[in-house]
Amino acid sequence: MAEYETIRRAGASIRTAEIDAGLRAHMNKVYGLMSVAMVVTGIVAFLVGADLSAALSGQPTRFLSYGVLETLFNSPVRYVIMFAPLAMVFFLGSAISRMSQSKAQMFFYLFAGLMGLSISWIFAVYTGYSIAQTFFVTAIAFAGLSLWGYTTKKDISGWGSFLIMGVIGLIITSIVNIWLQSEAIMFAVSALGVLIFAGLTAYDTQNIKNTYLQVRTQPNGEALAQKYAIFGALRLYLDFINLFMFLLHFMGGRN
Repeated sequence: MAEYETIRRAGASIRTAEIDAGLRAHMNKVYGLMSVAMVVTGIVAFLVGADLSAALSGQPTRFLSYGVLETLFNSPVRYVIMFAPLAMVFFLGSAISRMSQSKAQMFFYLFAGLMGLSISWIFAVYTGYSIAQTFFVTAIAFAGLSLWGYTTKKDISGWGSFLIMGVIGLIITSIVNIWLQSEAIMFAVSALGVLIFAGLTAYDTQNIKNTYLQVRTQPNGEALAQKYAIFGALRLYLDFINLFMFLLHFMGGRN
């Protein structure tokens, strides 16, 4: 009997070790995909933003002509650039189960490039130093919040509905403020945005972890987990970008 118990415990330990190893690999993939997307966003934002800044100061541009920049930022096209990333998020969320892993990954990187275009204006408005400083602070905060969400034993799944409603409220208020141009509303939105996306960082990390533990036991679970890794990377990417943009409102030094 004692020998049976020893064998049973050893088997359970092996299974636990396999699950832990699989989960670590899954989370590494999530963070890896997110990191690549951040690089894509950063490159596009910097290149376009540098040209925009040069055009506004009357200097020659390197990559985009004045006419292209005028079309991107001073015509109705700017609304397409502004809202297209949001539409792409909803599309990927609904279609990822039908897409191949490679297509979903390429779509994610395409989204990251478009997001870089949509936020490129920050390089024309804020100093490079303040952007780098805000990015550094955001990275530290994101790492801490994500680590807490991954390691905590507390179930924070109940935060989800409250945080999502908060995001919807932020989106609606931000759209209305495009026409109102109220600094007070923008300040309130930024303050709430920091709190909401800080909470979402921890919530999404725990949710990605729990989702992997659920799907890995299903038929074709590992293949399904690969797709969920892409969508998980998208969620954390959005948390980081939004946290960065809202912090930039407080920390950014204007040109």
